[in-house]
Amino acid sequence: MGILHTFGLEASLFLFQIINFLVILFILTKFLYKPIRNMVEERKRKIDQSLRDAEDAKAALENAGAERKRILGDAKKDADIMTAATKRQLSETKEKLTKEAKERSQQIIDEAKQRAVVELENVNKQVGRMSVDLSGKIMTKLFSDLFTDEDKQKILSRALEKIEKGGYETGSN
Repeated sequence: MGILHTFGLEASLFLFQIINFLVILFILTKFLYKPIRNMVEERKRKIDQSLRDAEDAKAALENAGAERKRILGDAKKDADIMTAATKRQLSETKEKLTKEAKERSQQIIDEAKQRAVVELENVNKQVGRMSVDLSGKIMTKLFSDLFTDEDKQKILSRALEKIEKGGYETGSN
């Protein structure tokens, strides 16, 4: 006990500080970390599904290529029997279908990529807003006796500006 008084610590206050820390840690884990983690996992699942859809579209494009080859083989057999005009019309139709299939497949892939980017941006914005809101509530509770209302508003404003500018992202100062 002598060493605690030497450093200016009171055992009862220190014990209450440890208890307060554990309570705050529990609250943050229960109400912030787990919901955010679940939301991010759900968004990741949606993005993964979009990527699988894009891969399916790519496989459909490859199947369309194989189908095109088969049709071309059949058309060659029929072309010996048909006239030159029929050959030309069949070829034009096949090219048109192949082009449309490629365009549609590329369109599906592009749409999936765009949805994935939009979803990721939405998640980042939601997490930022939730963090700011929770941080503000925590600061209000923790620092209510330490700062004036004007000081708290200034601190919150600066934090919001930094978050909106991306100042709290990993690797930035």
